[in-house]
Amino acid sequence: MLSRRLLLQSSALSALLGSRSLLAANAGTKLVLLGTQGGPNFNLQRGETSSLLVVDGEPYVIDCGYGTLRALVQSGTGFLTVGTILLTHLHDDHSADLVALLSHQWTQGRVKPTTVYGPHGTDKLVEAANLFSQANTEIRSVDEARSVLPSDLFKGRVVQAEAQPVTVLKTAALTITAIENTHYPEESKAKMAHRALAYRFDAADRSVVFSGDTAYSTNLVQLAKGADVLVCEAMNVEVTRKNFDERVKRGYYADNPEGVWKHIADTHTSVEDAGRMAAEAGVKTLVLNHILPGALTELPDSDYIQRAAKHFNGTIVVGKDQLVL
Repeated sequence: MLSRRLLLQSSALSALLGSRSLLAANAGTKLVLLGTQGGPNFNLQRGETSSLLVVDGEPYVIDCGYGTLRALVQSGTGFLTVGTILLTHLHDDHSADLVALLSHQWTQGRVKPTTVYGPHGTDKLVEAANLFSQANTEIRSVDEARSVLPSDLFKGRVVQAEAQPVTVLKTAALTITAIENTHYPEESKAKMAHRALAYRFDAADRSVVFSGDTAYSTNLVQLAKGADVLVCEAMNVEVTRKNFDERVKRGYYADNPEGVWKHIADTHTSVEDAGRMAAEAGVKTLVLNHILPGALTELPDSDYIQRAAKHFNGTIVVGKDQLVL
């Protein structure tokens, strides 16, 4: 039975931590959930997956699903100051707004570099984003006498997907490491070079881990050991299947619905497994993100909390867009 303590804990955190005033301070680490809908799905209640981590005033964007650009503005952080973006993998619900974000940075006059880190293909993705902006660049370079080109500013850096943590970026204030998770089955990986990553951010005051999309992953548990916060995708499998069947009746996934469902069921994390990984990693707080069904079929927070609490007795937060922790 769901404990009253957990319900109160989650609702209190949602109210307390939603304050935008946390972003005004330059010191410390703040997490903002920009988009929390499991995808590829977008709606008016939840944006596609994206998170913002602000470390001593420096913003880092983790994933860039549809709606990220608007969500950054809504958060009060804006988009011009973002110089580091990390993609967990290259599915469109994690990268669709990258082109919009980069092109608008250039149009609005950013002159500092923006680096996009991610798995195999990230460098090509950024090159493609710059190519998308070619006409805009040519026009504005003539009409507005621009002197900086997007290709001078925006670069993609490939992070190797390994079974042990690899260092992505290290500054005086922060160390970012990555590990391969289990979003892609072995039979799929044998046919392609694409991989999926989880990231860990270690700052002076907090450590925050982002699961990315993944099935249960011992690598992720290893990466998240002792972390303060694990931001983990979470799916109510039964309700998501019902919603999936309804969408198929409306014409979705017409090419191969069962192939799509197999991917959803086999390569994503159930709410129960999110709790299990959080418990095995010994984290303090589990933040449920990339939520399915999310806004596709409204469920009370207690449904997600009860399922995660089967294995995890720490603090559980059900993610909402613009929630600040």
